[in-house]
Amino acid sequence: MQETVNTNTNPSNNNQAHSELWNLTIRDLFFKYIRFLPLFVLCVALALFGAYAYLRYATPIYSTNATMVISSDQAPGARNDKFEEIFGEGKKVNIQSEIEVLKSKALMARVVQKQDLQFSYAVKGKIKTINIYKYGPFLIETDQLRDSNSSFILKIRVLNEEQFRVNDETTPIRFNETFKNALGTFRLVRRPGTTLSKDYTVSYQPLAAAAAEFSRAIMVAPKVAGTGILSISMQNTNPNLAADVVNQLMVEYGDYTKELKNQTSDQTIAFIDSRMEVLGRELDSVQNNLLRYAQDNNLIDAEAQTSAYFDNLSSSDKAINEQQLQLNTAEYIEIYLRDKKNSYGPVIVPSSLGLNDPTLNELVNAYNTMQIERQQLLDGNVPAENPAVKEASEQIEKLRISLLENLSNIKNSMRKTIASLRQSGGLAEGQLKAMPYKLKGYLELKKQVDNKQALYNILQEKREQTAISRAANVANSQVVENAYVSFKPIKPNRRSIQLMAILIGLAIPALFVFVSEMLNDKVTTRYDVEKITSAPILGEIGHSYSETVLLVGKTNRSMVAEQFRIIRSNLQYVIGKAEKFVLLITSSYSGEGKSFISTNVGGVMALAGRKTIILEFDIRKPKLISGLNMPKGPGITNFLIGNSALPDLIKPVPGHENLFVLPCGPIPPNPSELLLGDKTDELFDWLRKEFDVVIIDTAPVGMVSDAQTLSKYADATLYIVRQGHTFKKQITLIEEFYQFKKLPKVSVVINDVKMKAGYGYYGYGRYGYGYGYGQDSSYYEEETAPDNFFERLLHKLSKLNPFRK
Repeated sequence: MQETVNTNTNPSNNNQAHSELWNLTIRDLFFKYIRFLPLFVLCVALALFGAYAYLRYATPIYSTNATMVISSDQAPGARNDKFEEIFGEGKKVNIQSEIEVLKSKALMARVVQKQDLQFSYAVKGKIKTINIYKYGPFLIETDQLRDSNSSFILKIRVLNEEQFRVNDETTPIRFNETFKNALGTFRLVRRPGTTLSKDYTVSYQPLAAAAAEFSRAIMVAPKVAGTGILSISMQNTNPNLAADVVNQLMVEYGDYTKELKNQTSDQTIAFIDSRMEVLGRELDSVQNNLLRYAQDNNLIDAEAQTSAYFDNLSSSDKAINEQQLQLNTAEYIEIYLRDKKNSYGPVIVPSSLGLNDPTLNELVNAYNTMQIERQQLLDGNVPAENPAVKEASEQIEKLRISLLENLSNIKNSMRKTIASLRQSGGLAEGQLKAMPYKLKGYLELKKQVDNKQALYNILQEKREQTAISRAANVANSQVVENAYVSFKPIKPNRRSIQLMAILIGLAIPALFVFVSEMLNDKVTTRYDVEKITSAPILGEIGHSYSETVLLVGKTNRSMVAEQFRIIRSNLQYVIGKAEKFVLLITSSYSGEGKSFISTNVGGVMALAGRKTIILEFDIRKPKLISGLNMPKGPGITNFLIGNSALPDLIKPVPGHENLFVLPCGPIPPNPSELLLGDKTDELFDWLRKEFDVVIIDTAPVGMVSDAQTLSKYADATLYIVRQGHTFKKQITLIEEFYQFKKLPKVSVVINDVKMKAGYGYYGYGRYGYGYGYGQDSSYYEEETAPDNFFERLLHKLSKLNPFRK
């Protein structure tokens, strides 16, 4: 067993003590709260009963879930068509926008209308009302509503299988029979194969209110981020209703998207038709203008006509050139013939030089023949005066004259032809020069016609495409998984409610204990002392169930007796090697166990073979003698006033060797002044000589000055702190005495440490005192078990403690 004391004179030792305290927190808390086990059990039982009642009568909430895919109509790599961009075709779907559409009241209104959810049916039980959607024994049909924008409730009281009453009216109504009241005209249609209860309610909501209620219950979220896969869920008291609403919502969304596409297509077709009508009129107008312009300007085929004009001009120029060439040839021949030198020249006239006149050619041939014949005569040495030569010369002259006349005729003819060709070419050239201006006007009009025609063709093509697209329109959503009907409620969660009840059942008493401890201003733990004062704690004395005050003895091995032996061992670190010493024992105020500690510390000193005397110096309220069951008699006060000899006043404690006691004697009226006399010095001088250990059981230092008066005679001080009794603020008094040395060598003893205070000092203190060792271990003798059942339970729990040392 560890028998040392932490004196707290070293800061590192103080830190070590605090650290050890923190390490024991879990164990301390366990034994702090375990004494309130009945309260915890009661609170947990009440909480579980409340949870049972709640689970029994709470309306269950069911959940359903469905999955759908929203896709875009825009195909990958779609062409950038301006028309489609204008009319919104092929746009990419915004998933967040579609989520808002699914949660919208307008779409939910369609669901409410399709499923006839403006009326809800419920059966009334003794405690709760149950929604009987799809399982009701009747349906309500409305012939007329007085105010469709106001909510109302019809209370149905079933009288028998055939009749019922509405809203506490006295007149019975038969099923399937029309009835009228202030709300409108109705009829309850009996559903075959169903049984009737007694009380029902039929609630009506306006369309907007019903749609708002259901839309708030719808939850839509992407199932996979970045995709068009959506998860749609809903919670309701009726699983069939939740599933039908979710499934119908997906259907209505698909129909809505198809209607939206059809509406877009219809608007597109209407726009195209109106534009085609306008363009048709404009096209007719520009076509008429083009035709009129072509007729006015003789434009049948502008290109062909231009080409013909070019051909005519070229042909004229070519013919003129040819005629001019022939004219030049004729003039050359004429000049040749008119020259006298050439009358009988050796050079003959060319036959025609390209002139195609037959007469000219015959004359030229005859002329050349006569020239050749004459020259032959001359070459034959026939004289020039020969008649044959003369005749030939005459014939040549006649032929020359004929040739000149013929050439003159040819030249005149050629000049006329050239003039005619020039006139024809000038006409062609004029028409050709006028053609660009005509063609420009023509092309401008034709351009207008072409533009109108192209736009008309585009609109006609788009109209056909839109009509085909409208016929092929499908919803841009696809149901992956329909909502299923689950009859397993998600609320209330039985396990969670029960667990919460247990936690609440534990938290309420724990909070009660915690608040009680927070408001508790008394010492409950060793740490309460250590955090206020640095005075060393010499030991801790557990609570004793013994009826006697003096517990220590030669044969006594109880837990408390062993704790006093530990204090005896720890005193050697305070007193040192002194063979004789005086020990002052005091406390803050009465009732903290000074006399009990003084008696038993004296007892353990006597057991160690030291001659020990206990002085009953609590003169005002003496308890020492009565605690030892010894008779009262003269004592200290008698000696101090000089009426008795000191040896005659000392009494041995029966059954305890080396243990003596000096009683208080009669209570004087002035005890403080009595202690200031010289007799007190004489008393302690004599006692130091006669005894090894002198123990002063003095009055509380926080109430009177006796302890401080007697402190000059003491070598050390034991300051008693009682658990659950001493106020925390009184610990500051210990620190003052310790720091300013108003009392000699102050050490603290914590008294009456018990599990009842909730901190488990037995077996869980600094030194492992108490129930950590029981009769099974044979270290301690077991004290008499407590009579209180709860304390007996704690007593047994302490022996089962798994954390004990």
